[in-house]
Amino acid sequence: MTASTPSLDDLRIDRANDRDGARGWPWVIVVGLLLVLGGAGWWWWTGPAQVAKVRTATAREVTLSAADTTVLNASGYVTARRRATVSSKVTGKLVEVLVEEGMAVRKGQVLARLDDATVRSQLALAEARLVATHRGFAEQEVRLREAELTLGRTRRLVEEGVVGAADLDGAEAEVDSLEARIALARQQVVVAEREIDVLRTQLDDMVIRAPFDGVAISKDAEAGEMISPLSAGGGFTRTGVSTIVDMGSLEIEVDVNESYINRVQDDQRVVATLDAYPDWDIPAAVITTVPAADRQRATVLVRIRFDELDPRILPDMGIKVAFLEDQQPQTRTRETRLLVPAAAVRNQDGQDIVYVIRGDLAERRAVRLGPVVGDQVEVIAGLTAGEQLIVDGPADLADGARVVVVE
Repeated sequence: MTASTPSLDDLRIDRANDRDGARGWPWVIVVGLLLVLGGAGWWWWTGPAQVAKVRTATAREVTLSAADTTVLNASGYVTARRRATVSSKVTGKLVEVLVEEGMAVRKGQVLARLDDATVRSQLALAEARLVATHRGFAEQEVRLREAELTLGRTRRLVEEGVVGAADLDGAEAEVDSLEARIALARQQVVVAEREIDVLRTQLDDMVIRAPFDGVAISKDAEAGEMISPLSAGGGFTRTGVSTIVDMGSLEIEVDVNESYINRVQDDQRVVATLDAYPDWDIPAAVITTVPAADRQRATVLVRIRFDELDPRILPDMGIKVAFLEDQQPQTRTRETRLLVPAAAVRNQDGQDIVYVIRGDLAERRAVRLGPVVGDQVEVIAGLTAGEQLIVDGPADLADGARVVVVE
């Protein structure tokens, strides 16, 4: 056989096969795009943007004593039951101020003096008037004795018939008149004495004294300033010289939410901690619950006494208190309890819940809580020891959400 000789027809392109291949390309492109879009959607749905970053803590069992358990925590301030801003009874000018901040004062101690020149002048005038009244009273008594002698002589003369009855009537009238004048003079003496007493009281009011034993915590006026018991004269008149606090009357006042006031009882034991001394636990006890609520803040005031006062405790200091659980000494002295951080507990729809870590998911778990122990809270039901809880995470965290634990 002879081989075929190449020709120009062998170089011609077969367009029929190309048309069949072109018809298959669009389907490949569509499928590829769908795969790309599906992968992007899956990555967007499960990628890092949808993973909540959280911090966790472990539920742990701790052996506690009864004294370690609190039923309620609250904060308040140190207050003084005896506290007074000392002022004067009258308006006057200060000439001397004898008190300084931090000074210990005794009851009746002089704190300041007012200008008393006017009152002293009035007192001197009243005393001189009293002396004049006494002298006038003595003169009337001398005249009365003379009138009584004249009356006696006139009666003898009337009996002897020397003078008439008219002379006797005149003598009797003179005696009666002098007796009335003497009675008036006696009353004038009493009035003058009472006036002197008033002026002496006013003079004593020029001296400002401490009302009780205590410590001066402020000095509110200086010599040369005007002082008044009333708010008068604008900013140029002071209404007090100093504020005195009885350091023996210090106690604690805290506002307790009315929803938890049923946990507070009279004489209940309390542990107090001053903000200034956070490592110092101060034993205290409840005095009473004030029988009135603040309708705007929905709180009730609780008064607490210190078991023992200390110089480090000062008025108006911030303080935190922990109301201890009331237990009999012979029972539940030590026991094991499951504690979790209070920050891990959330309240949704009136129910206490926590979120537990299950793999990389958050599991919503309802719990029943017990007393508070510091910054921890006891879990009575709903958890077991060793489970990982979310203590810091998004506020909108939901059941089944993917999470990643961060340090």
